[in-house]
Amino acid sequence: MNHNYFVYITTNSKREVLYIGVTNDLETRLLQHFENSKEKKSFAGKYFCYHLVYYERHDFIQHAIEREKEFKKWRREK
Repeated sequence: MNHNYFVYITTNSKREVLYIGVTNDLETRLLQHFENSKEKKSFAGKYFCYHLVYYERHDFIQHAIEREKEFKKWRREK
């Protein structure tokens, strides 16, 4: 059985803010980010982070989560 887990990075239109997340359905998750734009309840919605700038596919959720944690430790310039 194939498993698909994605680590992804989105940003706003001015590329001022980055959002890093993990999902098993990238297309649906990006649509959720777009639909939640302007929603102050979520970070991605508050800062309009629905422009995909990067993603990676992993077979195992543990690998995707480890990679997400690695990304979140990076400095913004990287």
